Amino acid sequence: MVRGAEAVDVVVVGAGQAGLSSAYHLARAGIEHVVLDHAPRPGGAWQFRWPSLTYGKVHGMHALPGMELTDADPLRPSSAVIGEYFGAYEDRFGMRVRRPVDVTAVRDGGDGRLRVESSAGTWSARALINATGTWDRPFWPRYPGQETFRGRQLHTANYPGPQEFAGARVIVVGGGTSAVQHLLEMAEEAAETTWVTRRPPVFRDGSFGEAEGRAAVALVDERVRRGLPPQSVVSVTGLPLNEAVRAGLASGVLDRRPAFDRITATGVAWADGRQVEADVILWATGFRAAIDHLAPLHLREPGGGIRVEGTRAVRDERIHLVGYGPSASTIGANRAGGAAVRGIRRLLGRGTGGSASADGGRDRAATRYV
Repeated sequence: MVRGAEAVDVVVVGAGQAGLSSAYHLARAGIEHVVLDHAPRPGGAWQFRWPSLTYGKVHGMHALPGMELTDADPLRPSSAVIGEYFGAYEDRFGMRVRRPVDVTAVRDGGDGRLRVESSAGTWSARALINATGTWDRPFWPRYPGQETFRGRQLHTANYPGPQEFAGARVIVVGGGTSAVQHLLEMAEEAAETTWVTRRPPVFRDGSFGEAEGRAAVALVDERVRRGLPPQSVVSVTGLPLNEAVRAGLASGVLDRRPAFDRITATGVAWADGRQVEADVILWATGFRAAIDHLAPLHLREPGGGIRVEGTRAVRDERIHLVGYGPSASTIGANRAGGAAVRGIRRLLGRGTGGSASADGGRDRAATRYV
């Protein structure tokens, strides 16, 4: 036992979709656990989304296990709708999430247990489910001349809404749903918008229900089973082709340009001499896994990533990572929570160790999280 620590079977770090799904399955399995969340209130990363992202604009939100999200007003901010839903879910299933709690380090306790250090104290656990997501680590690509740009640069994580860009020339970089939403919103406010992506966007026409979501997650999962880097679910499904997107394509707002080669003091430039002047560069370029607190366990491979089988870290079977790669979507997070708990039940059934196990069970996959 780790001295001065509160003992528990499992610590869940994070109370977004993946963390709550994991807690639900842990409770059903009768496994003692605690959920630690750094956010001030329920809602996961959704609570930090920009106010203009209404629930009706959300791409493929799937319900948490055991409780549907019904009668949501599509015109309300998604941060409010999903925050209230997550809060009601915690109440319904008696999830006493401790917040705000920052987990600062996870270490080997030396007795087969893990030492989980946080701003609210220390826990001694037999296993840990890491569901911290990516919102706290926005990804900023680097380009030559980036530091010379005299305008404003910001990331989706800090997007304030379209009104702040009134009269500005804005370049939006990124090929995901956030980039499309930003462009459509800013079209009526900005003086000019330019969309830049690495690859040509692909749009999907048709519904996106639970069956389609499961099929998309399976395709992403198959990619990592083949040893390829994980992609987002949107990269498989394509961008939703709704009425607003059709209008944006018709008006030219969603005309896309390939990635530029450098940034200048007043905009961006391509190798062929083309240039676009801008007041703002908005990076809708995604996020990376927020897992620095796991560094003391030395889980990373020489290439810099953490290799997992299913959800289990190959270098330490006590650690499960959910909500990344194939499980980053809401439906994928639900499935990953259940898979992690199945793995932990096997682990607790035979006693904890810490070394990698040859028994990956039926939830096998392999990838790296950077």
